[in-house]
Amino acid sequence: MSTESALSYAALILADSEIEISSEKLLALTDAANVPVEGIWADIFAKALDNQNLKELLVNFSAGAAAPAGVSGGVAGGVAGEAEAEKEEEEAKEESDDDMGFGLFD
Repeated sequence: MSTESALSYAALILADSEIEISSEKLLALTDAANVPVEGIWADIFAKALDNQNLKELLVNFSAGAAAPAGVSGGVAGGVAGEAEAEKEEEEAKEESDDDMGFGLFD
């Protein structure tokens, strides 16, 4: 198991138990799981998660996934515009063949 995974699981265990996440507690959990983790990584992880609510983060993970209506409409309009442009381009190619003298009765 990687150091990042071990610390992530340890942080989730602490958050679920409603215990403050600190480097000492992270190291205690990883040591109990027989996963060697250097103290510096536990310090960095604890500082990164300081003042973060992991439960809220996990429960509300889809809050930022919804696109505003204006953005999705613009995307749909852009796709329709591309389809029209391709259609016009195909028609232009067909017409250009006639202009070059490659007609059916030439």
